[in-house]
Amino acid sequence: MLHLPSRFAAVILSFAPLFFQRSWQHAEVLLIGAILAPGKRTVTSLLRISGRAQEQHFVNYHRVLNRAVWSPRAASRLLLAQLIAAFAPDGPVVLGIDDTIERRRGKRIAAMGIYRDPVRSSHGHFVKASGLRWISLMLLAPVPWAGR
Repeated sequence: MLHLPSRFAAVILSFAPLFFQRSWQHAEVLLIGAILAPGKRTVTSLLRISGRAQEQHFVNYHRVLNRAVWSPRAASRLLLAQLIAAFAPDGPVVLGIDDTIERRRGKRIAAMGIYRDPVRSSHGHFVKASGLRWISLMLLAPVPWAGR
């Protein structure tokens, strides 16, 4: 396993109870890779950035996302609690909500719909796109070290 600073390791290890022991070993590598990877965060790029590009059983890392038993809602709840503790411990909590369309096609995608594309549409021109609609919830907090 990667050797991490103690503060960094404590944050990563707080997600361990969400997984079984065998899947946590793979999920930990993916989580560290997701934090460190620049650009697109595919499983391959996460393995590459964590030094496991030549992994023999790379399919086990894919199985963490599509077969392992874990709750993304519990993980997001834990992440939100950590973000609030770090960036807004005593101030007001301001949340932003945004939606985006992931353009996907296929007969096996059950939640696919047709939505108004806000990027390509205007007041006079309506453009529709098919795909999945994702709602994002963001914590809007001032970052102390990013001030001008």
